[in-house]
Amino acid sequence: MIMSSSIFGSASTSARSASAPSPTTSSTRSILSRRRRRSTGTANPASSASKDAFLSRSLTRPRPRAAGREGKEGAMRHLVMAALLGAAALLGSAPVAAADAAPVSTIAQGRLAGARDAGVERFLDIPFAAPPVGPLRWRAPQAPPRWDGVRDAAKPGPACPQTVRPALVAGGVAEYQSEDCLQLNIWRPAGARKLPVMVWIHGGAHVIGSGTFPAFDGTAFARQGVILVTINYRLGALGYFAHPALSAARPQGEALANYGLMDQLAALRWVQKNIAVFGGDPEQVTLFGESAGAIGVTTILAQPEAKGLFARAIVQSGVGLLDPRPLAEQEALGAALAVRAGAPPSASLDALRALPAAALVAAGDVRTPGAMVGPILDGDLVREAPWRVFARSEPIDVPLLVGANSNEASVILAMGVPPAAALAYLGRDQAAGRAAFGTGLDDDALARQVLGDAWFVAPARWLAARTAAGAPSYLYHFDYVAAARRDRAKGAAHGSEIPYLFGTLDYFASVAGAIGDEDRRFSDGISACWVGFAKTGVPGCALVRDWPRYDPTSDRLAKFAPESGVVAGFRKAQLDFLLKIRFGGGQSRP
Repeated sequence: MIMSSSIFGSASTSARSASAPSPTTSSTRSILSRRRRRSTGTANPASSASKDAFLSRSLTRPRPRAAGREGKEGAMRHLVMAALLGAAALLGSAPVAAADAAPVSTIAQGRLAGARDAGVERFLDIPFAAPPVGPLRWRAPQAPPRWDGVRDAAKPGPACPQTVRPALVAGGVAEYQSEDCLQLNIWRPAGARKLPVMVWIHGGAHVIGSGTFPAFDGTAFARQGVILVTINYRLGALGYFAHPALSAARPQGEALANYGLMDQLAALRWVQKNIAVFGGDPEQVTLFGESAGAIGVTTILAQPEAKGLFARAIVQSGVGLLDPRPLAEQEALGAALAVRAGAPPSASLDALRALPAAALVAAGDVRTPGAMVGPILDGDLVREAPWRVFARSEPIDVPLLVGANSNEASVILAMGVPPAAALAYLGRDQAAGRAAFGTGLDDDALARQVLGDAWFVAPARWLAARTAAGAPSYLYHFDYVAAARRDRAKGAAHGSEIPYLFGTLDYFASVAGAIGDEDRRFSDGISACWVGFAKTGVPGCALVRDWPRYDPTSDRLAKFAPESGVVAGFRKAQLDFLLKIRFGGGQSRP
């Protein structure tokens, strides 16, 4: 999820430090054997010339020591991808002695002590894989650690290494970062028993974000009778990376390059194995994500290996009609990145793994031409672009909810894409394209509409249509802007649905102005639609009572706006024109 500061304000995120450091130590720790200190604050490297020093400091802050045992084409492609900157007897919840006592749950890895607030319990910073450090950097996720005693699961863990851009990310960014970041977080209503589960994959162009950002707090979802899980996954050059030295030393049976995607799959497998302990139903898991997180969802939908890991899917602003680069091309880019990070041209694998994470993050900045962003065609885990799988294969066989926002192009144009480049999406017949979109638009307005429709709105409709032949699909368009900003906003920006869904509007208020009762009622209403889908596979809710299954013939969707409802033939001429170019032979790639 990437969004401009005109959409979200920064908010503080707790950062943690420990007095007994070891950067490569397992994430496990016991609340019985150590004391924790907390510091708070939002990083603001823009105010200082020492951004690199800040990043290095945040990455080298040690993890707390454990007490336990280890058991798109050319520049346009680059800019658009940057914008995308989506034993039973022994396991169970322990009885709680008093209403204010910490909830304790036992999983195969060990015991966890969470926290309770107003009927919602949370378990945070739970490792779902071994720390990907040292020899495990750029390896498939390994088995999670075990621990003795009781692990403190009441406080958030670190973000995975990333550039610090609090103005772009809802809720700010955690100052505390670590490669030891493969943790997930769980919110549940107290007394949960076999409830539906929603697993959130955050966005952020595959280079920024964290499952513990305040905008993703799962309390509001839990109060509606579902269990909410958020996850971390490796980002940037640590999450999507190829290099000749890595390919030469590939462990037998392991995939290469797509380490962030492997983390997402590992988290889903962990949920299948453990969520029943927390009162969740592993057969009723809904996978949902936005932007890069939504691309994660669609990529996973295309993987035969993921069958059975979830029962439903929600794709918000990120269908992903992009052909990933092949492994050989990514290896060349990876070698260049490693040199930028300080490695010699023919670096050994050991030398690569010894590079500071901060140097790799800086060298892999998404704004660098040729930067590696997102899934890679490794020939194993990702064999072809997901959209090609959906176009040639049987329809998606799980219920799907998919859509996009009215001003998706906001963040893309903010990064300097000239209108002439955006209008290239109209194909060779510019006159016909302009006629389809209406002759009353100037170039700037037309570029905004074309970009948003070409990259988000039209692909969402296409995917809903592809799914409809095999499973129920539901299409939406989000056009709600907070009442205080409607006189100046150009529509609902990329990612702006998130605080309404999560009920975290307070992180929106600092720049949007006062959040009013209308906004809060809308938040309750749209969140209930998502929860209804997770519970039953049908997004029935009071806000849009008769949201129909998508049918390409009737072409009806749910429009979320100050006056929400069902709309037929939404932007049909424009979307038909763009999809004809995309799939009718006008161009072979997006």
